[in-house]
Amino acid sequence: MEDTPADNRRAYRNIAVLVAAQAILGSQITMSFVAGGLVGQILTPNPCLATLPITMIVLGSMSTAPWLSRVMQRWGRRAGFLAGASGGLLGSLVAVTAIGMESFGLFLLGSYLTGIYMSAQGFYRFAATDTASADLKPKAISYVLAGGLVAAILGPQLVSTLTAGQAAATAERFMPVYYAAMTINFLGMGLFFLLDIPRVPPPAPGSDTGRSVRALITTPAIAVAVICGAVSYALMNLVMTSTPLAVVGCGYAVADAANVVSAHVLAMFLPSFFTGHLIARFGARTIVATGLVILAGSGLVALQGVELGHFFGALILLGFGWNFGFIGATALLTELHSPQERGRVQGMNDMIVFGSVSFASLMSGGLLNCTGSTTPAGWAAVNMAMIPFLVLAGAALIWLSLRPQAPERRPG
Repeated sequence: MEDTPADNRRAYRNIAVLVAAQAILGSQITMSFVAGGLVGQILTPNPCLATLPITMIVLGSMSTAPWLSRVMQRWGRRAGFLAGASGGLLGSLVAVTAIGMESFGLFLLGSYLTGIYMSAQGFYRFAATDTASADLKPKAISYVLAGGLVAAILGPQLVSTLTAGQAAATAERFMPVYYAAMTINFLGMGLFFLLDIPRVPPPAPGSDTGRSVRALITTPAIAVAVICGAVSYALMNLVMTSTPLAVVGCGYAVADAANVVSAHVLAMFLPSFFTGHLIARFGARTIVATGLVILAGSGLVALQGVELGHFFGALILLGFGWNFGFIGATALLTELHSPQERGRVQGMNDMIVFGSVSFASLMSGGLLNCTGSTTPAGWAAVNMAMIPFLVLAGAALIWLSLRPQAPERRPG
């Protein structure tokens, strides 16, 4: 049962725990995204597959989202979040072993296991709304994602610090990064014992358990929320995945790549301090539309050149666009399902979102390394690939806005 607007004390406690988890445990994802492609480039026999480790992280997230959602529905959020941190710990251990053995295949397995953590982290935003009043829900989502500010600074800077002064052309240079990720997962597990989120009681025999997955995904507003969330996240990942390779490929240092990624992730999460308030004032659909426009602006900046300033400008806009598009789509989705449907709709949403992100991350390395004869040409191809997906999401949002505003059926 939700707290009333006058008594959100339990909700704020849970939000604080999830903000800390996003900040501390979330840093391993930024670490993996900076280091994964660079390690992959060294270990892979085919440069077109350099970003496949990033794809495997997202594929792990996509494929485990449905069962993690069911675990949380049955045994509670804490059980699911502990399972996610355990996956991150095991994935980092396998990655270290793979680097030592110079095994690209084993490194892919470690990346996949890391995706279990990424999947669990995706549910932090939903968990923040479980005990929140209706007015607090969009702000709760924003506050939790704002915890990524610490991860934005901590993760890439750990990569830069831990790899400084080591041989540039060896995968062993990145082993300390994965040792650090193991430590973060182990210590971060303790946070989840501070959560106070009740389990959803099992439905009584013969009671309404809500809509089926098919009925949910064919509900127009839910379908559009999923599409916009998937496109916002996939395009962010498409560009971010190849950014470290593009920056280094254009003659800059690994530290420069880490700084660009840090600026990008800061831009992803800094707006979260006010995105929830903007959603409450202007509506989720308006904020999603704004995010799509900013994503288009990111691509335009990237196509202007490959000076370091272009990388910073494009990636900062990319972060802002993701924030508005993804938080707006998440807020819209939480308005459209009942507690009984929570496990189905959230698992379905994240499976589709991270399936799209998996495709984008795989496409990213191929576009960068295997289209054109130079890194700048590949970088341009990566950014041009955003266009059809932005058109799809924009058209879906316009279609929803032009539909008669009949209330969506929300049982319970």
